[in-house]
Amino acid sequence: MSSPEISSLSWGHMKVKGCSSSYKDCKVWPGGSRAWDWRETGTNVSGSPIRTDPTAPKQDHSPLWFFVTGLTLGYFSSQHHPGVQPADLEEVLQKGVDLLVIGRGMSEALQVPSTTLDFVKQSGVDVRVLQTEKAVAEYNKLVGQGAKVGGVFHSTC
Repeated sequence: MSSPEISSLSWGHMKVKGCSSSYKDCKVWPGGSRAWDWRETGTNVSGSPIRTDPTAPKQDHSPLWFFVTGLTLGYFSSQHHPGVQPADLEEVLQKGVDLLVIGRGMSEALQVPSTTLDFVKQSGVDVRVLQTEKAVAEYNKLVGQGAKVGGVFHSTC
C-alpha cells in the first residue's frame, strides 16, 4: 500500500489525494490519513507580547502575530509547547513506515522535543523535521519514490 500524496497546502487547509475531507492539521501513512489535533496530547499555544510601540527596535522573536487594539499596533510571539509528543506519532509509526516527516507549521511554531525524536529513532524509523511547506514537498517527493513514509503536518503558525 502506498502513502497518499498531499495535493494542496495553504494556511489552515490541507488536502490529501483520494480523501474527500480537508484538514487543518493531519496525519498521513501508507493507505490512509486523518485529522490531527496536537492539543490532545497536552500541547498548548503560549505567547507573550513583545512590543506595542511599532517604532521601538524589533526584537528577534518569531513567529510573530500582529494585532491591532484601538490605534496601537502590537506584536505577539506564539510557541506551541511542549510540542509534538510520542503519543502524537504512535499511530503513524504503527502503520509500518520507514521514514516520518514532521511539519512544524508555516512559521515553525510547533516544537519537536529531542525526546520525541529519540522515541522515533528508537522505533527504527528515520525522521525529518521541517517547516510545513518544505515538509510537504519532502513528503510528496518520498511518496513519488515509493517510500513507506508517514507524516504529521501543522498547517498554520
